[in-house]
Amino acid sequence: MTGEGERPSLVLASASPRRRDLLAALGAAFEVTPADVDETTDERDPVRVAEGLSLRKARAVADGSSDARAVLGSDTVVVLDGRILGKPADASEARSTLRALRDRGHEVVTGVAVVCGERAVADHARTAVWMRDYSDEEIEAYVTSGDPMDKAGAYAIQHPDFAPVARIEGCECSVVGLPLWTVRRLLRAAGGIEAGEPTLERCRACPLAPTRV
Repeated sequence: MTGEGERPSLVLASASPRRRDLLAALGAAFEVTPADVDETTDERDPVRVAEGLSLRKARAVADGSSDARAVLGSDTVVVLDGRILGKPADASEARSTLRALRDRGHEVVTGVAVVCGERAVADHARTAVWMRDYSDEEIEAYVTSGDPMDKAGAYAIQHPDFAPVARIEGCECSVVGLPLWTVRRLLRAAGGIEAGEPTLERCRACPLAPTRV
């Protein structure tokens, strides 16, 4: 718990409202300081991209701070046929990306990094995702809404109207933007922060949840 007037010991290096809401499900107090970093990279391995950008974001905020609080960074990439699909540059690219993903499977890799003083740890979660056979008309309505433009792969699994995903195998929170069981473990490892268990119902059946003996 954080006392009155005390600063939280955790900083989220992301402006994403999805990541903010997910992190809140761990019950830990935190502040939000979005990282301003160049996300371009020549790396093609999705795990290295996701973990590398997560570390870049966390370090950018940690280096600009005068204290040694833990900083959490995260990055999500969508992989189709070995090719990384980033955030669409415009509506046309969003349409083509959604058509390419339609009625097919792909992989979502979300990297997580925690930097606390001299300590830095990173890990990732991989989730297999299969999209439903949505129509061109549904794509057009979704693109017109503007929702795809700030999302890797041009979609949000949780969108109530488009609802593009048919099924997944893996961590659903990772597809939304933050694998909570992974975050909890890294916060303890790097920052000594004992976050609570995720309060989201879906996290109970998550394959990343620790095995209880």
